[in-house]
Amino acid sequence: MNGSLARTLWVLAGLVAGLALGALLGNSSSGLLLQSIAEPVGGIWLDALKMTVVPLVFAMLFTGITEAAESAASGGLAARALAWFAALLLGSALFSVLVVPLLLDVWPVASGEAAALLASGKNAAAIPAAPPFSEWLRSFVPTNPVGAAATGAMVPLVVFALVFGLAATRLPDSPRAALTGLFDAIVQAMLVIIDWVLWAAPAGVFGLAVGVGATLGGGAFGLLGHYIALVVTVQALLIMLVYPFAVVVGRVRLGGFIRALAPVQLVAISTQSSIACLPTMVEAATSLGVADAPRRLVLPLAVSLFKITSPCANLAVILYLASVHGVALGLPQLAAGIAVALAVAVASAGLPGGTSFFLACVPIAAAMGVPTQLLPLLLAVEVVPDIFRTIGNVTADVAVTAAIGRGFSDT
Repeated sequence: MNGSLARTLWVLAGLVAGLALGALLGNSSSGLLLQSIAEPVGGIWLDALKMTVVPLVFAMLFTGITEAAESAASGGLAARALAWFAALLLGSALFSVLVVPLLLDVWPVASGEAAALLASGKNAAAIPAAPPFSEWLRSFVPTNPVGAAATGAMVPLVVFALVFGLAATRLPDSPRAALTGLFDAIVQAMLVIIDWVLWAAPAGVFGLAVGVGATLGGGAFGLLGHYIALVVTVQALLIMLVYPFAVVVGRVRLGGFIRALAPVQLVAISTQSSIACLPTMVEAATSLGVADAPRRLVLPLAVSLFKITSPCANLAVILYLASVHGVALGLPQLAAGIAVALAVAVASAGLPGGTSFFLACVPIAAAMGVPTQLLPLLLAVEVVPDIFRTIGNVTADVAVTAAIGRGFSDT
């Protein structure tokens, strides 16, 4: 059993044990004693994970924008690929904010479970008031970037990181390399800290789950099952749209595309890693008749920067939490969430599933004003939605490579 799978299973065991013990003991004297010990442990672990988010997001956005700029400058094929990535990621985000509310209307969060969670006061939602449009528009530009970082204001921080990264691409080689090296080192250091914190995830998730189990009882398992079904469904619907895209834009035959993707998707299911699927993706693109140059350039670029399920799934997570907490989301909150989701989709590309899940979801939730206390519990069951994340990503990687490659072969 590899280390990543073993860690996932331990986290899942911590979740089940915490929910079960919390539900079994409830608010008895033994249950209250357990909660008084477990909940501070869970809170400390959650705070330790949160402390890495701001520096890691900023540093990864900076390095991501400089790498993307260098790729675009390397030739028209790369620039065309980046344009397709941007358009499809935007489509993924819009798909989520349109479809998830419809799914929740058809199959809403159980009102009793959500009400019990909110009544506990441990995860109470503070519903933000929608600001005037002019004030909302101005909030995208930080008057004090350091203050934005200190308060966790993710939207202006993301804007500043993108502008700062673009400005760095105009610098001479030496100072640009120095800045890139500095922020790359920050990324690596933050990832080491996150790895340390995630080793304690079974204990942290157990501590957080005890209180939820005591509040919801057996309903906690129903809430998590409903969450998994919703996030998997919205991703499955998105994946289904990739097939007509490949046929219409990539001009491949549907049967051929299905056959070519079958071995890629099997590797995706078994590894949950887009990088591990790269050799089979190259074979799939070859069987679809994609030219050599797009195969060599676009597929590695897609694996590095293009995660089509990221905006869709991450926004679905936050929209689900908003529904649980009763947070009403207006157009400003949705627009802010989409903007941050697109930025972190690129910034978190290539990270392990657990790391990228938390790195992406915390900034999106902060931008939309949605509480994040339940995120560690959702992280514990992310193993199922993550399979569909990987399947969707590799399917879209091959489809967009076919689309770009077909255009390339015609020039």
